[in-house]
Amino acid sequence: MTEWWRDAVIYQIYPRSFQDSNGDGVGDLPGITRRLDHVASLGVDAIWLSPIFTSPMKDMGYDVSNYCDIDPLFGTLADFDTLVARAHDLGLKVIIDQVISHSSDLHPWFAESRRNRDNDRADWYVWADPNPDGTPPNNWPSVFGGPAWEWEPQRRQYYLHNFLIEQPDLNLWNRDVQDALLESMRFWLERGVDGFRLDTVNYYFHDTRLRSNPPNPDHTGPDTYGFQRHVYSKNRPENIGFLKRMRRLTDEYDARMMVGEVGDGGDTSIRIMAEYTAGSDRLHMCYSFEMLSAEFTARHFRHTIQGVHDGAPDGHACWSFSNHDVFRHVTRWLPHAESPEAIARQAAAMLLSFPGTICLYQGEELGQLETELEYVELTDPPALRFWPEVRGRDGCRTPMVWDDSPHAGFSDARPWLPVKEPQAARAVAGQQGRNDSVLAAYRATIAFRKAQPPLRWGETSFLDLPEPILAFHRCFEDRSLTCVFNLSRTAASLNLSGNAALVGPSRATLSGKVLDLPANGFAWLDGTVGLSA
Repeated sequence: MTEWWRDAVIYQIYPRSFQDSNGDGVGDLPGITRRLDHVASLGVDAIWLSPIFTSPMKDMGYDVSNYCDIDPLFGTLADFDTLVARAHDLGLKVIIDQVISHSSDLHPWFAESRRNRDNDRADWYVWADPNPDGTPPNNWPSVFGGPAWEWEPQRRQYYLHNFLIEQPDLNLWNRDVQDALLESMRFWLERGVDGFRLDTVNYYFHDTRLRSNPPNPDHTGPDTYGFQRHVYSKNRPENIGFLKRMRRLTDEYDARMMVGEVGDGGDTSIRIMAEYTAGSDRLHMCYSFEMLSAEFTARHFRHTIQGVHDGAPDGHACWSFSNHDVFRHVTRWLPHAESPEAIARQAAAMLLSFPGTICLYQGEELGQLETELEYVELTDPPALRFWPEVRGRDGCRTPMVWDDSPHAGFSDARPWLPVKEPQAARAVAGQQGRNDSVLAAYRATIAFRKAQPPLRWGETSFLDLPEPILAFHRCFEDRSLTCVFNLSRTAASLNLSGNAALVGPSRATLSGKVLDLPANGFAWLDGTVGLSA
């Protein structure tokens, strides 16, 4: 099957924090290569590498200054080639981040563009004249706080930056910009990468009339970004045309794929995911933030999955519970947990039962918790600016923990972010060989998913049960499973309408026609089973 990504389990690696090989306190490509056996032992299909390109690291690599080279902090192109070869030897596909909505302000393209208004790259970025009173051209805000416009005295114009001031937005309306970005993607395809994770994929185009965004009357959070409905600064329909160009490029190569990150929440996110994956000429799948929140209800998970299916029945979604941008899910969902280990095991069972592609974040397989950091330990720009109301992203980016040596085996030197005791206590070595560990649960659950065609390719239909029970059928050809999850700290019992047997690494008991689920319990039942509370 060339569409390997449709039922894949992808393991996200944050390179700065996976393994340091040269003693500088920062993870690197040789370190990742050294630890790939651990990743392969989980039974996953692919790795996704967060940005490794040349960068001044104002946003930890999401500010690219050279799209076709490796930052010396991580190694060399030769190191990358070695990593890809080793991954492929282990049966792992390699996916890399592409940050093409914006670049670093140190990229040579921007250095030329900012000089004046008539050079060859004058319109490679989004420039605008000031209002008569010198203010920015509209009300668009930056995700990281303040206006999305920065004054450039050389050109006597503002440039757009949806994120940091040092991350100017590329002008995708310019065909030459599109061509240059596509060529950079071709560079990596020729080096053997198997796919791209497209950062901020819904930010590529902006309204050419630069109309101000309307207010969002529903916003209640601490950030200013949410005060607007971003109908003109992103989510533009023109995105589709460029997605089709990218798809034509990847279709030139065998078995390659693209997954786009959609950071919006609620029904907007579901709608965009549906639009971007509809048919066979756009993205292969979309990666949503919809399950990366504190919400932990059966209704929420059902609404999210059904929303994408109903909006794009021929599209495809990629689901995750944690990544490098949000609090780790074990910490987020502790109010619903009997223990961190119980919620970690249940989360694995639930996520790996969902339809679509699954993405795991490094350390998730250890039941890792969010790291509590002090202000002096932070590196993340939003946290540094808005502390303590905004805790930032550093707490989920602390180093991977491997053993009981100094810094948990991550580095011989002081790491760029600290390894603290609650994290070190969940090291790989301490869980290895223990059948009751979270690590063992992940391996067993991934293996179970791989052995069950209904979980890999089956249709999904939800059962109408009251909170906190989430239940659905997964059916493929003549085989089916009933998946049941108790999303609470209180035990629950369900009645079966027919005979059934527990299968897989279930955490439940079945007595006759009564299914007993402990706190954070879960069960897979053989067949299409009716359930009632």
